[in-house]
Amino acid sequence: MRSIDFTTEELCDDPRLRIALVTETWPPEVNGVAMTLKRMVDGLIGRGHRVQLIRPRQTAADIAARGDTLEELLSSGWRLPRYDGLKLGLPARAKLVRAWTRQRPDLVHVATEGPLGWTAVSAAAKLRLPVTSDFHTNFDHYSAYYGIGWLRQPVAAYLRRFHNRTAATFVPTTALARKLSAQGYDRVEVIARGVDTALYSPARRSEALRRNWGVAPGELVVISVGRLAPEKNLGLALRAFAAIRAHRPDARMVLVGDGPLREAIAREHPQVVLAGMRHGEDLAAHYASADLFLFPSLTETFGNVTLEAMASGLCSVAYDYAAAAEAIRDLDNGVLAARGDEVGFIGRTVQLACANALRAELGLRARRTAQAIDWERVNDQFAAALVRTWRGGAAAPAGTSPVPPQAGER
Repeated sequence: MRSIDFTTEELCDDPRLRIALVTETWPPEVNGVAMTLKRMVDGLIGRGHRVQLIRPRQTAADIAARGDTLEELLSSGWRLPRYDGLKLGLPARAKLVRAWTRQRPDLVHVATEGPLGWTAVSAAAKLRLPVTSDFHTNFDHYSAYYGIGWLRQPVAAYLRRFHNRTAATFVPTTALARKLSAQGYDRVEVIARGVDTALYSPARRSEALRRNWGVAPGELVVISVGRLAPEKNLGLALRAFAAIRAHRPDARMVLVGDGPLREAIAREHPQVVLAGMRHGEDLAAHYASADLFLFPSLTETFGNVTLEAMASGLCSVAYDYAAAAEAIRDLDNGVLAARGDEVGFIGRTVQLACANALRAELGLRARRTAQAIDWERVNDQFAAALVRTWRGGAAAPAGTSPVPPQAGER
């Protein structure tokens, strides 16, 4: 495990690369991985690199982009069961070998670990291209929430093998890097995440939006943002809100997002405002118009919403891991509960709901913290890490046996 940083001189000396970036999710799909990758691709292009984006075709009308700095190569895909709006790319090793033989990239970066990602690693090894990877999602943890807990160990083994075939695996937090290293992952490096503090800002608070939620001036709005799905642990957020109502009957809860639990939540919690999917300035206004942010998930590798809430000037209650552990200092710019301590999570939530002055002060400090978490610095680190891998050459990582391509091989 290593945390990487680079001097300005090193960054200025970097060459301009042609980078093939492989992902199974991309905007307009709405999830943290897609949004993060879009930021990082924009960062690479802004630093003079050219990007070939390899992704599944999202709709029948989806057309590959072609430009001087970004071109797209679309593959076939299939919808992930019980996860609307997300596809897994089908294997495409032969297609990638042909494409990369015709126009060889300097480096391949694989952002997701599905079949498309696996075959991209294989194609890169065959052509002796340097390849790096991202660890964005705890897919092995998700299995317990979808009735396939017996798959957790095989999925964990697959993920470890996948990433150990690459020259470096990038993760967003030091805690995750330590965990993966202890589990046998090789060459793990930390590249953090940033937040757009111009978009996510307390200035976007809207009294009109609060009125639409049925909230009067001075009343409390509790918000949670994310997919309405079992792995997000929303039952805890709803129980915490019920505890708040015992002390603050005026409180209102807003859930932003969509997913398989939406109908059940609407039926069982009719007092909750289900705002659905929100984007851009509309999403930013939803954050800023609330008063307290709850993030009860236990399955995140990072949790971009934590930084978005902080940038919006909200006091957050979260478990002490992932982005919260990196950015929140307990009772200084937010509130942390020990991971898995539901009683503690609910208790801290009620504490903040009933302490208006403290909650407002922690929100102000959260905003100041977020202003120092800059995407430009993150994108500098990401681009420099790719260049450093490229400079290291295309020697095969441990566990692979790449051979030169043979004419006509499929």
